[in-house]
Amino acid sequence: MLTENTAPAAGFEGGVRLYLASTSPARLATLRAAGIEPAGLISPGVDEDAVVEALSVGRAPLSAAEVVGELARAKAEAVIGQLVDGEPIDGFILGGDSAFELDGDVLGKPHTASVARERWAKMVGRTGVLHSGHWLIDHRGGVVGEAAGIVEDAAVTFASDVDTDEIDAYIATREPLSVAGAFTIDSLGQAFISHIDGNPSTVIGLSVPALRGLLRTHFGVAWPRLWNR
Repeated sequence: MLTENTAPAAGFEGGVRLYLASTSPARLATLRAAGIEPAGLISPGVDEDAVVEALSVGRAPLSAAEVVGELARAKAEAVIGQLVDGEPIDGFILGGDSAFELDGDVLGKPHTASVARERWAKMVGRTGVLHSGHWLIDHRGGVVGEAAGIVEDAAVTFASDVDTDEIDAYIATREPLSVAGAFTIDSLGQAFISHIDGNPSTVIGLSVPALRGLLRTHFGVAWPRLWNR
């Protein structure tokens, strides 16, 4: 759990804590870059396949955007009641999920080099959409309050001249094996992306503008109240 540097930023009274229901290094780095040190990192331990299967019973298959929205909600709700360093959660809980969609197919984490290579063979020179789901629960005072969510999209266009040697070298780093779509924009993969239509942090997996909007619109919380770094 993270407990250091969680005082309100100078000049902004009434700091608000944010707890991240995720162990994603990219989401943590994004929050830190935005001036927020989470009061806690909590692994939600959600069986994503089981959640999606349960939601799909008796209805048409969920869209990629619906899936990430529901998974973000499930992850945030899964940590309600947990303790952080022996203390109840006193702040907002943020859950998130991401999926990359190309030609109607959702390209998740490839996990293996062969699957990553197949993904890249499809993506070179093409444009896909990264869906990023966010769910925020008001847990201030240790009491579960209102909740709200949003799904943000960003279109990602890959360079058309990425060759097989570059793809093999990238896969050899193992970076693309554990990320949605088999690419990143905040590390080695960014060299192979020619254009992004949307907010870059959405592609990383946590849209900072979307989070600010949720806090402001649904909870009346000004963004600077979360700054603590």
